[in-house]
Amino acid sequence: MTIVITSGDPSGIGPEVIQKSWTSLKRDKDCNFFWVGDPLHLPNNGIPWQPIKHPEEASEVFSEALPVLAHKFSNPLKVGQPQPENASDIISVIKKAVNLVVNGEAKALCTSPINKDVLKSGAHFPYPGHTEFLAHLDNIDTPVMMLACSKLKVVPATIHIPLKEVPCSLSVAGLSETIKITNEAMKEKFNISEPVIAVSGLNPHAGENGQLGREEKEILIPAIRNLQGSVNIIGPLSADAMFHPSARAKYDVAITMYHDQALIPLKTIGFEEGVNITLGLSFVRTSPDHGTAFDLAGQNIADETSTIKAIKMAVSLSRKCKDG
Repeated sequence: MTIVITSGDPSGIGPEVIQKSWTSLKRDKDCNFFWVGDPLHLPNNGIPWQPIKHPEEASEVFSEALPVLAHKFSNPLKVGQPQPENASDIISVIKKAVNLVVNGEAKALCTSPINKDVLKSGAHFPYPGHTEFLAHLDNIDTPVMMLACSKLKVVPATIHIPLKEVPCSLSVAGLSETIKITNEAMKEKFNISEPVIAVSGLNPHAGENGQLGREEKEILIPAIRNLQGSVNIIGPLSADAMFHPSARAKYDVAITMYHDQALIPLKTIGFEEGVNITLGLSFVRTSPDHGTAFDLAGQNIADETSTIKAIKMAVSLSRKCKDG
């Protein structure tokens, strides 16, 4: 079986980086994939593509052409421009790809970037992001988003919510569940038998013993204490001092309290190679760690490194899940 890749928002760089990724991986027998989208959205640059009717056909043509499972979009494409009128088709492609993985017709899912504003304005998309939508499709209550590059793995305890909502969204039970899911994933997906998990504080200097906020004393420390003995945890740590090289050497994955605490260090350390992995799903899902980049679309300058890393990560994780 092969990896299924969604079109994402075709007005962005997704179709371009998929073509570039195929060009780089077409000789790699372990990284066969097929793309679900409208063939008319692929840049006309001489890179060959081949229509397929069933996922099993992908491996037969992969070395010669990008396999495409066609999903015809209702509206003409405007490269580089947000198109709310395409929202329903973008969502349908995601649903189709998830069904293929859940039904065993593809071994893992790699999603191309979407734009939430486009989906909300065009189809009243009620989810904060890809992660939450995939959890809904998989009937999962607690999805966990991990960002990974060669030098760092991070998990934000809260994801796509306004900063002002973060404190009230944290709870002992919720943080404990995130830590447990992360711990199991590090064992099962990354073969680390006794992972060390670093937990950041929410407030500056991890609250300074309650002087700069009570969340550490009332939520973070109780959650950590509940799991000590079953999980190797250090923290809560001051977020501004836990991502330099010597600090990172002391743990295998960092759990932070909100989106930017995790993504700023990840993208600073490994912007072009970052991969998004959704933990807690019944299937493997990865994605490149960048957005639709409408401003770069259509210029043949978008970098495909993150997409290639996401494809290879999907292959690696799906193999480990099968072996396990």
